[in-house]
Amino acid sequence: MEQTTIEQKTFACQLCGLSSPFTYYGQKPPNTRAIVLLEECFVTQDPFSPDKEKFLVLGSTCSLCSMCVCVGSDCSLFYTKRFCMQCVNKHLDQFPHQIQAELAKKKHSSKAAVS
Repeated sequence: MEQTTIEQKTFACQLCGLSSPFTYYGQKPPNTRAIVLLEECFVTQDPFSPDKEKFLVLGSTCSLCSMCVCVGSDCSLFYTKRFCMQCVNKHLDQFPHQIQAELAKKKHSSKAAVS
């Protein structure tokens, strides 16, 4: 009998280096009822839940530069589409004022925590 090897697929964030095996890439995770995600995502089954329908979204690709990024707030932002923080900062003036204010507040509080 021939042995088949299952290729292990790994998601890796190109900004923070987070890496994790993923089980699915797309908008309709398997084993879920009628769930459609707003973007093509790297998804894995929730290892903390016995429920096969539970899953975790690891990340996606930036809609501008196609960089692979995790959903962490330091790495990406979802506003109608996924954007890496490098593209967000480069095109900040094109985002709504509310998003700009939120990011400015976050930047200010992280600088205060460091000093």
